[in-house]
Amino acid sequence: MSSFSVRFLAPPCCPSSRSKTLLCATPTAAPAASETVEASRLEPRVEERDGFWVLKEEYRGGISPQEKVKLEKDPMKLFMEGGIEDLAKMSLEEIESSKHTKDDIDVRLKWLGLFHRRKHHYGRFMMRLKLPNGVTTSSQTRYLASVIRKYGKDGCADVTTRQNWQIRGVVLPDVPEILKGLAEVGLTSLQSGMDNVRNSVGNPLAGIDPDEIVDTRPYNNLLSQFITANSLGNPAMSNLPRKWNVCVVGSHDLFEHPHINDLAYMPANNKDGRFGFNLLVGGFFSAKRCAEAIPLDAWVSADDVIPVCKAVLEAYRDLGFRGNRQKTRMMWLIDELGIEVFRSEVEKRMAGKQLERAQEDLVKKQWERRDYLGVHPQKQEGLSYVGIHIPVGRIQADEMDELALLADEYGSGELRLTVEQNIIIPNVDNSKLEALLQEPLLKHKFSPEPSLLMKTLVACTGNQFCGQAIIETKARALKVTEEVERQVAVTRPVRMHWTGCPNTCGQVQVADIGFMGCMARDENGKATEGVDIFLGGRIGSDSHLAELYKKGVPCKNLVPVVADILVKHFGAVQRNREEVED
Repeated sequence: MSSFSVRFLAPPCCPSSRSKTLLCATPTAAPAASETVEASRLEPRVEERDGFWVLKEEYRGGISPQEKVKLEKDPMKLFMEGGIEDLAKMSLEEIESSKHTKDDIDVRLKWLGLFHRRKHHYGRFMMRLKLPNGVTTSSQTRYLASVIRKYGKDGCADVTTRQNWQIRGVVLPDVPEILKGLAEVGLTSLQSGMDNVRNSVGNPLAGIDPDEIVDTRPYNNLLSQFITANSLGNPAMSNLPRKWNVCVVGSHDLFEHPHINDLAYMPANNKDGRFGFNLLVGGFFSAKRCAEAIPLDAWVSADDVIPVCKAVLEAYRDLGFRGNRQKTRMMWLIDELGIEVFRSEVEKRMAGKQLERAQEDLVKKQWERRDYLGVHPQKQEGLSYVGIHIPVGRIQADEMDELALLADEYGSGELRLTVEQNIIIPNVDNSKLEALLQEPLLKHKFSPEPSLLMKTLVACTGNQFCGQAIIETKARALKVTEEVERQVAVTRPVRMHWTGCPNTCGQVQVADIGFMGCMARDENGKATEGVDIFLGGRIGSDSHLAELYKKGVPCKNLVPVVADILVKHFGAVQRNREEVED
């Protein structure tokens, strides 16, 4: 069946005492459309040649170095024409002797989800997968564990802030076999890096949530299948001006963080009662600018989820700027054209269909965001899901094997990853809950009931593996939080996010307290690792990006500063000496 012909049923109504009012379809004002946009500006800047999309010659002036690498050879050819097989047979010395092959391992391999860790782990790669809606199986988890185990201390895995796996320690000669192994267990890493669509995010409780609006899994599966052409490679969607994020919202909790995505599907019924989605567009983070998504003032039926995604991507691909990489995300194009002109360009690519105006959202505004960690009843009678805390998302091979075993023994062989870097074990028979909670892995490492500050702690990779990170993040985030907990007590969760550099992979702008790595000066004027502190980020229907609170705080001086912030802004209280000693 074609992905364009799949039909979805409208979700059942799900009233709840938690809800009082509906989220407005236009929560923020869109920028006004430009009075005029020259017709020449709306001419596509790319064209198809031999099955690949390339930038037209008249638009190649002033393009970025990354665009020049793409022009020299389309990165998808490494996968679609078998170039990875030849590259994997070459020694690093041979690869380094040629700019062409050096660009292969440092740039083009990112289209296959492979990121060379040149700065800190030369010759080793991080591999990012595609995991639509964050759903994975025990067999997939075991396979990933088998891959990283062979790399010893260099091998580990991370749960990412897009419900995804990243595995570390990979060496180039192993890549062809790893790719085959991924395919055998139903996984792919294709088109997961650089100028591609990133992992499609959905409700981690999809299909099991008693209060869900719609099951997001079918939509995210279709999006991923379309974007990668069923893991065979889709060159029509792989030469974007920059990366592009998408999510499908299925919860009143907005677990999916729609306001930081380039395209977010917000569930809504049209005036005829037909189920579909309002569209938000343009949300993004970058080193120089962060912006919340704005309404496109458009509604599409559930049947048009893929066609409108295709149309938005084509408008961005065709018209987006390809110069300064800090100004190439989709919101910059929306700003230039104006929202109405951008909307018309999307509609123009909808194969003759007209976009309806936005309808009434089904997401309820007055809603207390639920905690998915711990034990919770599913909509299926007699079953529960168990959310477990993965400290800053880091996990080792043996732990992955243990999780797979628990998923098989107590659940249905399935695991769910969350954007907060945690994991959910669904479909646990209630009669097995107590035994599951007594398992050593949950008792001693991945607790279902972590402390209030630990449970929402998020951290990017940091300079342990990432060459762009200015500071170490994961171990430091844990250490600082532990020390802060000894000094103060909080009465509610406080979301603290760490990111190693201004690229903000750790999403500090949506945190209650965010820490962005920088170089600072200590009391003696010496350069030292530090952070800029952000405060006041909100998620949910009243989302708001955090604002800079304090610059250049040395990491070694951070604990009392954080404790003070928690007391002044979050109602924490100082622990007495007896509590600290206990």
